[in-house]
Amino acid sequence: MSLASICCFKTCFEGTGFTIKGTSTREITPIILDNRHMGHDVVILKNGFRICGNGGAICTAPLVQSKSYFEVKIQQGGKWSIGLATRKTDFNSSGGKDSESWVLTSGGTLQHNGTIVHSNLDIPTEGNIVGVSYDHIDLNFYVNGKALEKPLTAIKGTVYPALFVDDGAVLDLIIDNFQGTMPSGFERILIEQSLL
Repeated sequence: MSLASICCFKTCFEGTGFTIKGTSTREITPIILDNRHMGHDVVILKNGFRICGNGGAICTAPLVQSKSYFEVKIQQGGKWSIGLATRKTDFNSSGGKDSESWVLTSGGTLQHNGTIVHSNLDIPTEGNIVGVSYDHIDLNFYVNGKALEKPLTAIKGTVYPALFVDDGAVLDLIIDNFQGTMPSGFERILIEQSLL
């Protein structure tokens, strides 16, 4: 096997992917929940789009474009957190407890670094869709298409969509075919090489 072939296989298995003529990058390197960056008691199902158990996980792709959007469906209630995190976050926590995660919680709060930044928000319930938009300045949340209008700011580092569950919660990641209305100017998560 040639050195070029080995590099190609190495690149593919490390997750940077490649494009075969006639296929999209998304088919080769899908954006799913990352089983390499998740809590010890997390279970990822439905081909990488459903999380349950206890703890958190991030997606396989960071948010690199200027305005990105994704959604999460609350399949089953319990305790959960939805938002952004770096790879350094504590995946065995509930999210928002450390300096590496920014989340909306099932308790109707926005949290970061163990601090409640906003409270008394509309609490999404089972069956609701939570939309998340990020423009590298503000992180905004939407419940069934309605903006909460309480952004989280001062987000630093390379961040990924992050989902945290506990107490029976089940969440589904939605990266396209959105059920809500995406905010104007935003687009689904793109893989870095597809931005070139």
